[in-house]
Amino acid sequence: MNAIAEQEEVWVASVEDKPGALGNKLATLAEAGADLGFIIARRSPEKPGMGVVFVTPLRGDQEIDAATEEGFTVSNHLHSLQVKGQNDPGIAARVTQKMGQAGLNLRGFSGAVIGTQFILHLAFDTEDAVQKAIAVLQP
Repeated sequence: MNAIAEQEEVWVASVEDKPGALGNKLATLAEAGADLGFIIARRSPEKPGMGVVFVTPLRGDQEIDAATEEGFTVSNHLHSLQVKGQNDPGIAARVTQKMGQAGLNLRGFSGAVIGTQFILHLAFDTEDAVQKAIAVLQP
């Protein structure tokens, strides 16, 4: 498998469950220069009227300051790995099978194909699991 696997820092914030709330948070990050490669937002069933948004990457003081002002913090419970490369049918199956064969349990998984490239985001419970996953995916 010819893929690049890199650890990524995930930032998380609460967001009101109302029209425009997510857009306003993301606009603040964009105005600070953030070029987000991955965003997930969802409602929080345990907190009616609220949601949660996860973003990555944030780089530089200006982006981090804007994120902090919007209530974002680095997740210390979610350890994430980005895997990307040339798409090939079954790539997600092969990557997740390798994780299972290595005894690594996924906390979360997201993936997409853009043109001829795939991008996967694998979430783990620990930093050690991310490092082991990187080693498993290296040729």
